[in-house]
Amino acid sequence: MIKMTIPDFEIAVNIWYDKDMKKVIIIGCPGSGKSTLARKLSHMTKLPLYHLDLMNWQSNKTTVAPELFLEQQKQLLEKEAWIIDGNYGSSLELRFEGCDTIVFLDYPLEVCLEGVMDRVGTVRPDMPWVEETLDDDFLDFIKGFPKTNRPKIVALINRYSHKTCFRLKSREEADSFLQKIKKSFQS
Repeated sequence: MIKMTIPDFEIAVNIWYDKDMKKVIIIGCPGSGKSTLARKLSHMTKLPLYHLDLMNWQSNKTTVAPELFLEQQKQLLEKEAWIIDGNYGSSLELRFEGCDTIVFLDYPLEVCLEGVMDRVGTVRPDMPWVEETLDDDFLDFIKGFPKTNRPKIVALINRYSHKTCFRLKSREEADSFLQKIKKSFQS
């Protein structure tokens, strides 16, 4: 059972102001558009943006030591305000503890696969290299995300139900969410 308290988009603007959200995590399946949404939200809110992929991956496609990656996240969580883009299940609960707002891109698998395919060969500010092809392990991870990772995310959302959570189920909902936030900053 999924029990999530998801504010209506119209209420989102008021919550943004009332609760003065400053620590936002953006999570979801690879290809869902976490980094894109994070960049747009950061631009609107002026909150500093941190991409976990840039912290974890090096340009030679190796990762930093797990202890270093965890320590970097702990230091980041101590900052006054931020938007953090990325999943990384081993440290996800740490970010749930530190955030005040969760944006969960809960899209159908087909949308995420299309998103991953569309970005092959493109320069991305959230990755230290250009992905020329997709490896089978990564595609298998994405295909398994709804059954393996999504339930863990939902369980954390339920455990941290006192946090503000926005569950966006389509790119259209994400666009609408951003438009409402944008309007609130223009008024």
